[in-house]
Amino acid sequence: MTTIRALAAIIYIVLGALVAGLLAGLDRKFSARMQGRRGPSVFQPFYDVAKLFSKETLALNGGQFVIAFSFLILMVLTGALFFAGVDILLVFLALSTAAMFLVFAATSSNSAMSTMGAQREMMQMLAYEPMVLITAVGFYMSTQIMNGGQGSFKIVDIASGDIPSIVYLPGIFIGFLFILTIKFRKSPFDISTSHHAHQELVKGVTTDLSGRNLGMIEVAHWYENTFLLGVVALFFLSNDWWSIPLAVGAAIVVYFLETIIDNISARVKWELMVKLAWGVTIVCGGLNLLVLEYIF
Repeated sequence: MTTIRALAAIIYIVLGALVAGLLAGLDRKFSARMQGRRGPSVFQPFYDVAKLFSKETLALNGGQFVIAFSFLILMVLTGALFFAGVDILLVFLALSTAAMFLVFAATSSNSAMSTMGAQREMMQMLAYEPMVLITAVGFYMSTQIMNGGQGSFKIVDIASGDIPSIVYLPGIFIGFLFILTIKFRKSPFDISTSHHAHQELVKGVTTDLSGRNLGMIEVAHWYENTFLLGVVALFFLSNDWWSIPLAVGAAIVVYFLETIIDNISARVKWELMVKLAWGVTIVCGGLNLLVLEYIF
C-alpha cells in the first residue's frame, strides 16, 4: 500500500502539469467554440509556457525568482501529499501556504497594479478558506459514519470507504464546487488575475512577473488544478473498482461545467464574491455538517 501511494505521488509530479495543460488547451478550444471561433490548438498552453521560459526575465528584485520557485515547489508538494494519501488537513495547510507565496511574489514589487492584485488575492483566500476547512471536516465525519464512530482525516481512508463520500456530503460538494470557480480563476470570480484579456488590472497579481518567473507561476497553477480535480474525485471514490472511472468522469464534468460558467458570467466585485462564498459555505456546508451530526 505504501508503494502504491508513493507511486501515485510520483505520477502526479510527472504528469500533473501535463494533464492540466491539456485541460487548459481543451478549455480554450471549448470556449472558442462557444463564442463562434475556431480557437487555438489544444497544445497552445504548452507553447505559451515554453515561450515564457525562453524569454528574458525582467525581475524587479532578486527575491522574485525565489518566491515564484517556492510557490511552484509548494504547489507540487501539496498535490504529491494528496495523492500519497496523507492527512487532508496537512494537504490544505500546504495549499494555503503556497497561496501566500503568490501574494508575496506580487507584493515584492512596488507596483500599484500588483499590490492591488495581491490584496484581491487575499480577499479570495478569505472567501474560500472556510469552505476548504468545512470540506476537510466533512470528509472526517463521513469516515466516522462509515467506520462506526472512528473518523479519519487520512485521504487513503476517505478514498477506501464502503460508500462514496458524496452520499453523505452533497451540500459540502456543492459548496466546494462554488469555491472551485474562485480557485480556477474563472468568471465571475476572476478577481485577482485572469486567463482572459478583460482583466482591468492587466494581469493583476502577476503583472510584474515575466519570463521564467511567470512560467513557473503558470506551471504551478496547472499542478494546482490537477490537485483540485483530485479533491473533486475524492468525493466519489470508495473501495469498489467502479468508483475510479466514476471519480475521473465527475472531475472532467466539473472542469467543463466551470468552463461554461466562466463563459456565461460577468465578473463581480470582491464584496459580492465574499458574501456569496460565505453564504454558500454556511448554507450548504454548515447545514450538511449539522445533518451529519444530528441525524447520522
